[in-house]
Amino acid sequence: MILVYRLQGCTCSVPNCKCDKSWAFVIDIGRDPETGKRKQATKGGFGSIEEAQFAAQTLLNEKKHGTYIKESNILFKDFAQEWLSIYQERTGAKSGTMRLRKYSINKLLPYLAHVKLRDITEEMYQKAINDLKAKNFARSTLEGFHTTGKMIFKMALSKRMIKINPTEYAYIPRDPEVVIESDEEDIPKYLELDELLQFLDTAKNKGLFMDELIFTTLAFTGMRVGELVVLKWKDIDFDNHTIKITKTYNNEKNNTIEYSLGTPKTKRSRRTISVHETVIELFKKHKAEQEKLKERFGPAYYDQDFVFANINRHPGYPILTKFVGTRINRLSKFFKFKVCNHTLRHTHTSLLAEAGVKLDPIKDRLGHFDDETTRKVYLHVTSTVKREASDKFGQLIQGRM
Repeated sequence: MILVYRLQGCTCSVPNCKCDKSWAFVIDIGRDPETGKRKQATKGGFGSIEEAQFAAQTLLNEKKHGTYIKESNILFKDFAQEWLSIYQERTGAKSGTMRLRKYSINKLLPYLAHVKLRDITEEMYQKAINDLKAKNFARSTLEGFHTTGKMIFKMALSKRMIKINPTEYAYIPRDPEVVIESDEEDIPKYLELDELLQFLDTAKNKGLFMDELIFTTLAFTGMRVGELVVLKWKDIDFDNHTIKITKTYNNEKNNTIEYSLGTPKTKRSRRTISVHETVIELFKKHKAEQEKLKERFGPAYYDQDFVFANINRHPGYPILTKFVGTRINRLSKFFKFKVCNHTLRHTHTSLLAEAGVKLDPIKDRLGHFDDETTRKVYLHVTSTVKREASDKFGQLIQGRM
């Protein structure tokens, strides 16, 4: 039996709505298999008696054919927290990834926090994405928000807490295409060879303790700063001139003693890099200096075999990644060109490309499975080299004509 009736006032979940959705229904959906008591289903928020009757009949048909889903009353904010715990447990996501997922959820909360999961519509979710887009977040950041949203609702659907996934057809609006006269702004910043040599010479002659080794290592290997700061002496092969990359640095609070070691983001990030003798000699020199420091600090030295270790507070602990940023900012003041942590990694890519190394070996060296930034730098440099080769060929031919 279907009972349709009219309520006083609107029952929809939209704040301050002007609509009149006050029709509701009650139907008998059988006995509870555990208690034996008869169960009823009720739902309101319909704009007319016909809409309420149609929805009630649809529910009865679903019950008859075994496709009925009793949607959950849980709020988005509560389920999002539940999802976070399950996501970390299932995927073993690292702290950096979890930080990004939490950040994405926090950006979605102003739009969806106090709405029941079952009441979130495709229009409501798309409006949230559109509004975030209007706030000028980078497209990659928006994709992170959207990916997190899709995973949350996909789990809700799999748990039969909702009938329809409101993110299924959602999209990130594209910016209108603009004619760009030059693509130079799209090329990540890197140093030319003479600029790199000038920077490394400054690190050697005007740098502080460890600066020469830090920046020479970054320039000669292209490794990430998070990989550099957790290098241990066992990772350095002095005989074969190689460095093993097996771990990365986690420290959300930037507290020296609260660090943790994580595995590289991808399997390809775990690699062995061949290095020039110049770098190996600097490591040998630094190791001898560090042994003297250990003797001076005695038991106060936290000896966990770290290459780049603090020597002031908390001696022996690995330096923070922001320590490298502070040092590079200090050295940058001596130049007209800007240098940051990523600059040396991009510079390594550009010089390898200029030397004729193919893209895949470069990505292997940098620990990428696929990286758009590396590709942009590589194509930019190689196109310049090809153009120079064409010019030289033209000059050669003209000289003989």
